[in-house]
Amino acid sequence: MRVAVVGAGAVGLTAAATMAEAGADVVLYDRGEIASGATGRAAGLCYDAFAEDLDAEVAAASLRRFRELGVLTECPYVWFAREDDDANADAIADQVPRMRAHGRDVELVDPDALGERYPQLRTDEIDTAAIAHQAGHVDPTAYADALTERVLGRGVGIRTGTPISLSGPTTVEAPDGTAEFDAVLVAAGPATRDLVADAGVTIALKAYRAQALVTEPLRATLPMAYDATQHCYWRPRDGGLLVGDGAHEVDPDDWNPDADATFERGALDRLARATTIEDAAIDRSWAGLCTATPDRDPLLGAVADGLYVASGWHGHGFMRSPALGERIGEQVLGGDGIDAYDPNRFDGDEEFTVVEGMTLADEGESE
Repeated sequence: MRVAVVGAGAVGLTAAATMAEAGADVVLYDRGEIASGATGRAAGLCYDAFAEDLDAEVAAASLRRFRELGVLTECPYVWFAREDDDANADAIADQVPRMRAHGRDVELVDPDALGERYPQLRTDEIDTAAIAHQAGHVDPTAYADALTERVLGRGVGIRTGTPISLSGPTTVEAPDGTAEFDAVLVAAGPATRDLVADAGVTIALKAYRAQALVTEPLRATLPMAYDATQHCYWRPRDGGLLVGDGAHEVDPDDWNPDADATFERGALDRLARATTIEDAAIDRSWAGLCTATPDRDPLLGAVADGLYVASGWHGHGFMRSPALGERIGEQVLGGDGIDAYDPNRFDGDEEFTVVEGMTLADEGESE
C-alpha cells in the first residue's frame, strides 16, 4: 500500500512509522521542516489524569510509549482551584474518583500537605487540589528525533520544504509533479482544513493561538501544575519553568509567532501569585497554533475514500501522539477507527466558540 502523510509533526511521524513498520510504502511531506509547526512549540506536559474512559485509555497508552522510548522525565502533575472558585473546585473533586475508577494513580491532596511537599508553591489560597503521580514531561524535539530515526530506518521518503495541495482525495500535487497514492493522511494542524478543502471536503476545525515562555534557570523544585482559577500552567524546562496560558482565535494564514508583551507580564504575575518565585527573568517566549473542534474531541479518521485526517487536538496533540498517531496509522491500513473521534460526526460548517485545552470541562475532565 502506498500512503502519503502530510505533516511531519508528532502525529504524522508516529503514523508514518506505524504504517512503514507494517509494510506500507510511505512518503512524508511537510511544507517546513520536521517538527517545525505545533510539535516544535508544544509544552510537552504528559499525564493520564483524565476522567473520561477513552481519554484515560489514550493518555495511559501514550505515557507507556514515551517511557519505552526513554524520552519521558517523570514529574508529578498538580491541578488546583482557588478559594471562591466553586466551579473548578467542584470539577476537581468530581474528577478524582472517576479517574481512580479507571486505574489512574491520582488523589485529592490537602493544600497544607501540598505546601509541605513543595514549599515554593503558595497554597494559602488553594481550596481544592489533586495530584497525578504517573506523569512527566517530554522534550518534543527529542521525540521527533527518535521518530525520525524510526521512519528513516523503515525507508520512509521524507519531503520537507515541500508545500503540497490535493487535487483529489488521494492525489498529491507537489512543486515537482503529481503523485497518486492508495491513501493520504493529513495531519497538518490548522492547514488540515484548507488541504482537505482542496479535495472537496469540509471539516469542523478552527485555529487558535496559544503562548508560552521559558524563564531563565531558577532555584526551584516544583511539580508540573495547572492553576485552574488563573488559567495558567507550568512545567520544569531547561533549569527554569515553561509557563503558558490563554487561547485566542486567529486566522491561521495571518498570525504572530512571537509572544505578546502583555502575555509575558501576565504569565510572570500569575506565576508569582502561585509560587514564591517573584523575580523570574524570561529566557525566551513564543506563540503557536492549536486546533479546536465543536466538542473538544479530535477529528481522527476517513473523510473521503482514501483520505484521512488527524487534527483538532486542543493543545493535546503532542501528549496524545504516540497512541493516536499509531491508531490512525492502523486505520489507514484497514484497522478500526475510534467512533467518538469520527470526523464525520460534524457537517463541517458548525459555528462554535474555541475553548483552550487546559480548561476543566463541564463534565469533569482534566483537559
